[in-house]
Amino acid sequence: MILDFASLPARDAYQWMTNTILPRPIAWVSTISPDGVTNLAPFSFFQGITANPPTLMFVPVNNREGGKKDTVRNIELVPEFVVNLVPYSLAAAMNETSALLPYGESEFVAFGISAAPSAKVRPPRVAAAPVAFECALDQIVRIGAGPLAANVVFGRILVVHVDDAVLGADGQPDARKLDLVGRLGGEDYTTTRDTFSMVRPDRR
Repeated sequence: MILDFASLPARDAYQWMTNTILPRPIAWVSTISPDGVTNLAPFSFFQGITANPPTLMFVPVNNREGGKKDTVRNIELVPEFVVNLVPYSLAAAMNETSALLPYGESEFVAFGISAAPSAKVRPPRVAAAPVAFECALDQIVRIGAGPLAANVVFGRILVVHVDDAVLGADGQPDARKLDLVGRLGGEDYTTTRDTFSMVRPDRR
């Protein structure tokens, strides 16, 4: 099978990408509006990209009408956000926050999700998240236009909160203890509990 993406409708291209680029980590992003209303939404186009300077990215695509999602609107006005990582215990709550609420209605409030104050940014973090990255906006890169076009948000990591309970004997986070969920295709997910190890070859 060969698919010519130049001839595929955007919705079909999206389905093929999300069913093959697996698993995808989930950025559960909290933002705040200028008048102090919080927002919380999940995104599975997400990755860390460099440690110098420490930077991550996530991608809110436009909605089906071609408009910006609330997360992007907030970051444009208050250029800070928190990327909360999602353990299995919070998967159901994360899924609830993918619902489309009117702008100005907080998912923290609507779905009873406990918030905790951040150290350096205005948006709160998810209190029960095992890891939360406080970020300042570096830049937003627009790719495409209309429905499903991308707003690639780059954030400079300022502070990371890590629950001591997810650390291993070496003092680093343990994937099994983190028990994070990752997105697969359709409505499927996976977790970080099923792992294997390989020693990398010496490439001096």
